[in-house]
Amino acid sequence: MESILSVVFRTVFFYFFIVMLYRIMGKREIGQLGIIDLIVSILMAELVAISIENTENSLWQTIIPLSVLGLLEIVLAFVGIKSRTFRTIFGGKPSLIICNGKVNYKEMIKQRYSMDDLLLSMRQKSIHDLKEIEYAFLEPNGKLSIFPYRPFRLASSYPMPLILDGEINKKTLDFIKKDKIWLKEELSKKNLEVKNIFYAFYKNKKIYIIKKSEI
Repeated sequence: MESILSVVFRTVFFYFFIVMLYRIMGKREIGQLGIIDLIVSILMAELVAISIENTENSLWQTIIPLSVLGLLEIVLAFVGIKSRTFRTIFGGKPSLIICNGKVNYKEMIKQRYSMDDLLLSMRQKSIHDLKEIEYAFLEPNGKLSIFPYRPFRLASSYPMPLILDGEINKKTLDFIKKDKIWLKEELSKKNLEVKNIFYAFYKNKKIYIIKKSEI
């Protein structure tokens, strides 16, 4: 009986402890978890399961590592906000799977994303034909963001990030067939430098800029 009560107490205790910890970490819904978030969640679940099964161990043997994981998550999230390189390495970046209605099979192979996965995502968004899609991005969390064609298949242009946190996105430059010299010349016309820009994107052959001083 005492053992059963101990298990019940630990279960209830860790339920509220984990809820509080996740509130502090500011977690999002499960479908939006990144790699680091997912790893931390799995480790927390394992630690709690072990603690509930081994009632003879002190609660502190679980509380301390859980707190360390929570603190580590907060620190890494802060570093991720400050460093785009860190975010890219540990969180990944979106991949263009469909562009102008054409499937990018090379990128799908690179991301190990099959046609079955693509068709499943289409069905979930009530899209019946690949020809209905103008752009589709595979997000770092594994979800597919789909942009259907406008009525009468009018072409549109999605905003492509040129500069993020003062760093040039070379992939976008390659896509629009421009180089860093062109970008810096365009910025110089506005008396701006790359390091002073928080976010800049390219759309409809124009550059839209948000300066760091504006945030």
